[in-house]
Amino acid sequence: MSILSEFREFIARGNVVDLAVGVIIGGAFGKIVTALVEDVIMPPIGLLTSGVDFSHMNLVLKADNPATKVDEMVAIQYGAFLNTVIQFMIVAWVVFLLVKGVNTLRRAQAAEAAESAPPPAPSAEETLLAEIRDLLKSGR
Repeated sequence: MSILSEFREFIARGNVVDLAVGVIIGGAFGKIVTALVEDVIMPPIGLLTSGVDFSHMNLVLKADNPATKVDEMVAIQYGAFLNTVIQFMIVAWVVFLLVKGVNTLRRAQAAEAAESAPPPAPSAEETLLAEIRDLLKSGR
C-alpha cells in the first residue's frame, strides 16, 4: 500500500473530517465569543466599575524610559487575562448548553426508538424453558 493511498484512507475516515469541521467551527465561534465579551459584556462591567477598561489593566514591573524613547515597559497584563477567563467561561457555558441539548435529543430519540421497536424474540434457551414450564403445568 503506497503512502498516498494510506493518506487518502486516513483523510476519508469520518473522525478526521468531523475533527476538521469542529476546529473550523470552533475558530469561528471563538471570534464570536471574543466580540461578545469585548463589545457587549465588558462595557457594562466597565460602567459598573466606574469606567474601568479591563483590557488595559496591568501591573507595571518596569516603566518606559522617556529619555531613550525606547519601549522598555514590562507589565503583567492581568486585565487581558480577566477578559480571557470571561471568554472561556462563556464558551464553556455555551458548550455545556449545546451538549445538554444534544443529549436531550438523543435520549428522546432513544426512548422513541425503544417504544417503536418490537420486543426481541426469545432466545432458544428461553423458548426451551417456556416449553418445559408448559409441560410441567400440564402434568405430563
